[in-house]
Amino acid sequence: MSRLFASVRARATLAATLVVAVALVAAGTAVLLSLRSNLLGEAGTQAERSARDVATALAVGTRYTELNLDDDDRPVQVVDEAGTLVAASEDLERITGTGVDAVDPRPSASPRDDDGDDGDDSGESLEAGEIGEPATVGDGTVTVDGDTEDYRFVTVPVETRRGDRLTVYAGAPLSAEHGAVNTALTVMLIGFPLLLAVVAWVTWLVTRRALRPVEGIRREMAAITASEDLARRVPVPGTHDEVARLASTTNETLAALESSVERQRRFVADASHELRSPIASLRTQLEVAAAHPELLDLDGAVEDTVRLQRLAADLLLLARLDAGERPADARVDLAALAREAAEGRTGVSVRGDAAVRVAGSRGQLGRVLANLLDNAQRHARSAVEVSVRRDGEAAVVAVADDGEGVPAADRERIFERFVRLDAARSRDDGGAGLGLAIARDVAVRHGGTLTVHDAPAGGALFELRLPGA
Repeated sequence: MSRLFASVRARATLAATLVVAVALVAAGTAVLLSLRSNLLGEAGTQAERSARDVATALAVGTRYTELNLDDDDRPVQVVDEAGTLVAASEDLERITGTGVDAVDPRPSASPRDDDGDDGDDSGESLEAGEIGEPATVGDGTVTVDGDTEDYRFVTVPVETRRGDRLTVYAGAPLSAEHGAVNTALTVMLIGFPLLLAVVAWVTWLVTRRALRPVEGIRREMAAITASEDLARRVPVPGTHDEVARLASTTNETLAALESSVERQRRFVADASHELRSPIASLRTQLEVAAAHPELLDLDGAVEDTVRLQRLAADLLLLARLDAGERPADARVDLAALAREAAEGRTGVSVRGDAAVRVAGSRGQLGRVLANLLDNAQRHARSAVEVSVRRDGEAAVVAVADDGEGVPAADRERIFERFVRLDAARSRDDGGAGLGLAIARDVAVRHGGTLTVHDAPAGGALFELRLPGA
């Protein structure tokens, strides 16, 4: 059963059919109840009319022995105040539901009560020749000429001109009500399944047509997964609906994934290149030292080892950032952190407001300031200035140098990994080109930005903006 309804089309068809079925059952029940209520009301009206006709005849002076009660469809009983049946319809064989089961009339011999109490259940005081209010007795059965049917009975009290208190019971057949309700029920039992079948069939076809583009998207995604060709895209239907938006979003995701994979490939290639140079240099020096110990360049070997260590640390930090590592939630004083980063550096001055605090990782933010100062010192002619201030709700750290600055066309490119504007890629001129990329990634992870502008002294001004704590 679970496999049968595993598809969206099957579940949608089942859901639509169930909803329509519930609605049809509710509507059918309401129709049947309303029909039955109306027909019962009509039967009660007919019974009341018959009872009133008989009561009117008695009220104007017609003796109950002279009444014409030969209507088989509307049986009548006339009962005196003692509960004795004094008149009844002809051919009446059996009756239930009126409270008087007798069918053979008997002459009334009970005198009228001295206190005027007529013995009627309604307790209604009537004048001579007056007819009381009708009341519904309920449903019962009547047998006439061997045929038994259901009836609705109504009772009407009447006071004759001679002062006799009589009660008239009259009934109306419920065969029309039963027939109409049974007919309507039969029509519903036949028509509802057919209607539900049509609803299920139409829903199945409409759902299949609506989901056809989704199946096309699924097939193309399966083909892309099998081929590992992220340059392919799924078809976008021209319907401008949810499916079309799904296809567009899928293509945007594929484009982002292709860009990410391509970035990772370039990253691996550039990292391999950057690692290969110091490793090859270190190996060469060690091999030369093994053959000629007197030629060992110990300072160069240490320098290559340090460079290799720093590059490995940068790559590890980038890997953690790419993995979505969340920074710590400590409160960091940027002014104090800037002074620590500038300590021991020649030509670097720090000025700023006290207690400019942000929430984040002290180690990562210190790394950002160190990378910005390394970059500024590498390109400055003589001086680097660091300023820390609060700008509204934001904390701002600006690092300015008096060098040649950064061309406008390269102000975003310098934040890419392994990008250096130096003409030479030597270890003396520019490192591995990861410092600014790490600084930008850390700033973004802390909810901030890192941009570059023109400095007042003509060099580059790097502005780190973070949410204040």
